[in-house]
Amino acid sequence: MNMDFKERYELAISRIKDIPDECRAADNGHGLYLDFFAVGAEYILGVVENSEEIREKGVYNISEDVLDEVNTSNYVDILPDNYDTSYSNPDYAEDKLKIYGPVLSFVSAELHALPVIIYGASCDGELDYIKLKPVIYLLELYLELYGMFCSEELPTLKNVEEAIYYYAFDYIEEFSFARMEETLVPDYDSVASYICDKADLSDSRYLYMYGDYISENEKVLSEYLAELDDDEIERMASTYTDGFRRGFDVMGIDFSGKKTVNIRYHIGQERIVRAAIGQFAKMGLEPILSRCAFSRLVRKGVVKQGYESGSPNMQFEYDHRLDDRFFLDGRFVERRINASREAYKEFSENAEAYAGPAVIETFGEKQFSPVVKESVQSYTDKQNELFTSMYNKLGQLSNEFIPGDSYSFTIIAFPLPEIGEGFEEIFQETMVINTLDNEKYKGIQQSMIDVLDKADSVHVLGMNGNHTDISVKLRRLKNPEKETQFENCTADVNIPLGEIFTSPVLCGTNGVLNVKKSYLNGYSFENLEFTFEDGRVKDYSCGNFEDVKAGKRYIKEAILFNHETLPIGEFAIGTNTHAYAMAQKFGILEKLPILIVEKTGPHFALGDTCYSHMEEHAVYNPDGKEIISRENDYSLLRDTEPDKAYFNCHTDITIPYNELGRLYTVNQDGSETDIIREGRFVLPGTEELNAVL
Repeated sequence: MNMDFKERYELAISRIKDIPDECRAADNGHGLYLDFFAVGAEYILGVVENSEEIREKGVYNISEDVLDEVNTSNYVDILPDNYDTSYSNPDYAEDKLKIYGPVLSFVSAELHALPVIIYGASCDGELDYIKLKPVIYLLELYLELYGMFCSEELPTLKNVEEAIYYYAFDYIEEFSFARMEETLVPDYDSVASYICDKADLSDSRYLYMYGDYISENEKVLSEYLAELDDDEIERMASTYTDGFRRGFDVMGIDFSGKKTVNIRYHIGQERIVRAAIGQFAKMGLEPILSRCAFSRLVRKGVVKQGYESGSPNMQFEYDHRLDDRFFLDGRFVERRINASREAYKEFSENAEAYAGPAVIETFGEKQFSPVVKESVQSYTDKQNELFTSMYNKLGQLSNEFIPGDSYSFTIIAFPLPEIGEGFEEIFQETMVINTLDNEKYKGIQQSMIDVLDKADSVHVLGMNGNHTDISVKLRRLKNPEKETQFENCTADVNIPLGEIFTSPVLCGTNGVLNVKKSYLNGYSFENLEFTFEDGRVKDYSCGNFEDVKAGKRYIKEAILFNHETLPIGEFAIGTNTHAYAMAQKFGILEKLPILIVEKTGPHFALGDTCYSHMEEHAVYNPDGKEIISRENDYSLLRDTEPDKAYFNCHTDITIPYNELGRLYTVNQDGSETDIIREGRFVLPGTEELNAVL
């Protein structure tokens, strides 16, 4: 079978070698369109040639300058300086290729996955042609389309769109199966496994083995970590591996029988990953190192789950976030769901042994606010329905084979060099924040929970231009001696520590949430505002665009994930004033990841609750009280109307202390108790949090 794919790959490459000269010599009058194929062929051949050079010589026998030049050439077409004249730019493609522009721009964008696939198929110096299957399928699609445009008459747009549709439809089963295998089964022949186990991490040239775009971020990060002593690296890794293991105890989940952990990281962090792998091994866990999805067939929007590098161009990512519109219909969705179910069945034993994801996030990248292009069409109303339905069903499948109460997780974050000149100092301070005293915060946070447990609602008011004015309805405890509404969250699965959170009662939760600046899901938002009625989004806006409709579309895609509305799944109060003080010191509050920024003020999460898919699993605070606020009106439907129970998203929106005028409880008798006033904690027992402000 391997030889069959070897032959198909070599035949495709051999045929593509002829295309540039053929296009230039063609006299069928289709020069504008054939230029697309000539440019594409030259790009494909360049990637293949580059990969062969690195495979034959080895990265340690090539200078870093040459490696950098080769790496840049793999992505030069979509780098910001060149993107205006790239066929991957939908505007340019539409201008040059007219009605064919959108679909051919999709093909051009898919071709930019070639470096990571080809490099990843040859980590030991030999090509694994089975791992090259996605490349072969894509090249065969490219050649099929080229054949259409070589004819005397131009193909119809329908014929071109059908070719792309059937490419997706025919191969979604294989892509789904491969993606499931990548995320559930350890692959010791993968490039990531090779690097994290055997590469010389003191020499940053190892970065070029991946095939991903390597910027100064990855190089400087790798070089910085290489300078740290082993003990410091081990401490960094243990902070999050210990948190992962404690998560099972905190949530009362049985750890026995767990055999694998999915480690997700940013390229450049390999020294931390190598140490973490060793620490997980002592727990009996094998590492799964899976790359983030590279094909639009199985990738959701701009979401990246797996190891990855920074994007060469976020506008490119944004422009192609909806490319599945070319094949998203009922037949495709049904085929993908069925394929995923069969894949889960095939890997059911691996799913049962899965302990969960251990994620090392990054922050500090340049904030991105996109250009919304008319050349990029939105989903149709029907496709919106199909998109949300598909991911709801995929979420149900995941919970069927990997129940939410059967695994743990942990997330920790470190800065990227792009954050600025203070990178090393910020990195060190982040390590301090990640290791604050659990016991001290546990006591401080409990003093807030004791007051909140007696409240009927919480009222939050903004200041300094923040227009927040929202009342959050809380549950009434039937047995206050044994029950509580808020989880006392310290540093286990969610690092750093510093929050208490609950799932609010939707009916009676009303008002306006406003944040002047926020960076959510990879996008920058200005003057973001939501209006809630009975805990659900009623209206929304932002100041990123003069066109109000463009702003709404931006929010709907990036925060609502194309749902018409979302509920407030979580209300929380962040207590990590150390993180806030660091952010103020370096002027990086808007650059902090949600993971940290959510600890720097009250926050509201849109989407599912924190107990999604594990509502029936009892969870207790350190004081022994059961946290009863695990449900809302939607999750209650999980047995009767499962398609309406979950949204498969959860985005935290935080009001920073300097925009927080007042946060206070309102009791049934109308009395009020202040917790925060003008950005400072005033509740007795919490005053110590102000010391660093």
